[in-house]
This record gives sequence, C-alpha cells and structure tokens, in this order.
Amino acid sequence: MASAKTLAANRVQVSAVAARKRLLRMHFDSKVGHIGGNLSALDAMLHLHADVMIDDDLFVLSKGHSAGALYISLWASGRLDETELASFHQDGTRLAGHPIAGWHAGIRFATGSLGHGLGLASGVALAKRLKAEAGTVYCLLSDGECQEGSIWEGVIFARHQNLANLVILVDANGQQGFGSTTEVASLEPLADKFRGFGLAVAEIDGHSVAALDGALATRGDGPLVVVLRTVKGRGVSFMENRMEWHYLPLTQALLDQALAELGPSA
Repeated sequence: MASAKTLAANRVQVSAVAARKRLLRMHFDSKVGHIGGNLSALDAMLHLHADVMIDDDLFVLSKGHSAGALYISLWASGRLDETELASFHQDGTRLAGHPIAGWHAGIRFATGSLGHGLGLASGVALAKRLKAEAGTVYCLLSDGECQEGSIWEGVIFARHQNLANLVILVDANGQQGFGSTTEVASLEPLADKFRGFGLAVAEIDGHSVAALDGALATRGDGPLVVVLRTVKGRGVSFMENRMEWHYLPLTQALLDQALAELGPSA
C-alpha cells in the first residue's frame, strides 16, 4: 500500500500536468512567449500555493516574466477563476505579462525589472518581524537574475537582519535571454555564493515536491535559500533546455504536440 506521503506526491504530480496544459493553452490563446521559464518554475510555485503557504504567508515573484506560472498557481489553488485566465495578456487585463501590483492578495508587487524582488521581500519580512506578525515570505528569483548586483545587496540585508521568516528560491534552469547562464556570466557554483554570505542553502531537484518539502523543513534562525535545479521548458521535449523558448510563442501544431507529450491530466 502506498504511504500517505506518496499519495500526496502523486496528487501534486497529476495536478502539475493539468496546470502545465492550462498554462500552454493560456499562452497559445494570447500568442505570447516566455513559456520555457514558466514551465521550469511551475512545479515549485504550484506546490507552494496549493500545499505549503497559509493566509499569513506572502509570495514575491521576482522573475516577473514567469507571471503565467503565478497565475496558473493561483488558479490551481482556487484563488483565480477561468474568466480571469481567459483575459491573460489581453487589452485591459489585470493578468499582464508581468505582475500588476495590488489587485489580488497574492500579488503584492509589480515585478519584471529583474533584481528587485528580493529587496521587496526582505522589507516585508522585516516589517512582519517588527510588527510581530506571523507568516513566511517566499521570494522566487531566476539564476540569470542573480547576475544583478541588487540581488546580493538584498542577501546582505537579509543575512544582517537574520530574517528567519524569509525563504529565497532560485529557479536555476541554466538558461537566460541570450544563452546559457554559464556562457553569459557564470555564477556557478551558485549555492556556494549564497553560503559565502552565511545563509543556509539547500540545493535540490526543483521539480520534486518531496525535495522541496525536505528543504523547507530545514529552516533555522536566518534566511533559507533553496536552489531549484530545474529544466527550462520542463515536460515538453522540443522546449527543454532550449534558449529560444525564452521568447517563442506556440503554433497550433506545436501546442497539439506538447499537450500529447504531457499525457492525461488525471
């Protein structure tokens, strides 16, 4: 007999398939790209919103070009409806290609100008502590974004303030807009860079729910960094580890192929 933990992991895995399919259709209908980085980040974002975060928690999407994955995570966890998803990237929408601040409780900040989300998240975490408020602040960065100096200013601040209510996640898919992160401006070994500032770091399979739960269980008296080793375009063969899917939209034929590859949703 499967354990309760295994059953929970299977349920999340099935949900992730349905979420991937809905994300692909949403991007296809709107004729927009940025699909690869959405698919690499989706597993972690989906699990956080559906199974980890509580009402007192806050999520900050620093890599704002993965807004589609955020919207799908809010939809999958019952916080956003189909009518809103259908407006993605349309005129007058609240579901823009990068998050618009304030209209939804799960979207506190406008992001997309890379490098700023960690400073915002750290400020909220400090404010929560000063006001004796419960809750954890989760901030998702990209590995390419870590080339921004403002990220490391945020790290210094978070470590100096010992923000134990802050979890920094890095979607390390190894790709960015103009090539691989190694080719453009390598920071590897990335986990060691964070450890050099005195932060606790876990480096895991970023598509594994069990691994993420295990990493989150290691939180101590300061910020936790979770380096998510992910695959850009996860689940779609012609997108995986391909830099061009940072940009390209889907054709009908490619959408059909992707949906077929993903298999049944349940």
